[in-house]
Amino acid sequence: MTSSRARLTVGVARAWRRRWDRQQERLIPGREERFDAILDAIGRAVGPRFRALDLGCGTGSLTERLLDRYPEARVVALDFDPITLRLGRTALGDRAGRVTWVEADLRDPRWSVSVPAGRFDAAVSTTALHWLTEPELRRVYHRLGDLLRPRGVFLNGDSFGFAPDSKRLARLARAASDAPDPSPGGGESWAAWWRAVLREPRLADEAAMHRARFPGHHERTPTPDLRGHERLLRDSGFREVEVIWGRWRNRVLAAVR
Repeated sequence: MTSSRARLTVGVARAWRRRWDRQQERLIPGREERFDAILDAIGRAVGPRFRALDLGCGTGSLTERLLDRYPEARVVALDFDPITLRLGRTALGDRAGRVTWVEADLRDPRWSVSVPAGRFDAAVSTTALHWLTEPELRRVYHRLGDLLRPRGVFLNGDSFGFAPDSKRLARLARAASDAPDPSPGGGESWAAWWRAVLREPRLADEAAMHRARFPGHHERTPTPDLRGHERLLRDSGFREVEVIWGRWRNRVLAAVR
């Protein structure tokens, strides 16, 4: 039987990536502003020529923007979802050797053995690390501290929960205007995109692997709030940890090694 890998064209992969970006923009108002904050910060922190690690790269949305903004940058793009990783790899290729795609599970304590050797100037992540529990995140941050060079920077854009003693702020955040638009005609939802892509015949092999690797729904993952992330980063050897951009829960957390 012919593998689905032989049938996915660049054009089809790019179409699925465009649909991914549209539903993410619906889910995360201010998504491009968050990308811009990360892109600006990385340039200011380490300069225009750098080697970066993209943790939970998905379809390569942030990786692509990094490569476009910084023509001398190189990125190692890491993910464990076979569907999004295949779409990113097929649509973007290796960008003349500037991007390396790595399949690795951040929940596995040995995830970094798949990462090419050498230290990184920066690490980035967007809308990905909320998949991890506190023990898993602690291991990732500890290993990240080893992978980054001294004065290297980590930039994480995600939805960070409020601390237990900030209940009023948490309620205000839930009611804020930057919540996802549930109205009909607002665009394809996250769940709808996944239902559709899992039926894509060119991705049948990847869909089977996806179901085996992710049998549950990650929104139920007990993950640290903002203060938890800050504490785990400092415990992992990061000297400075601060929010550098934010809209309620939607924030960019920066940490300097």
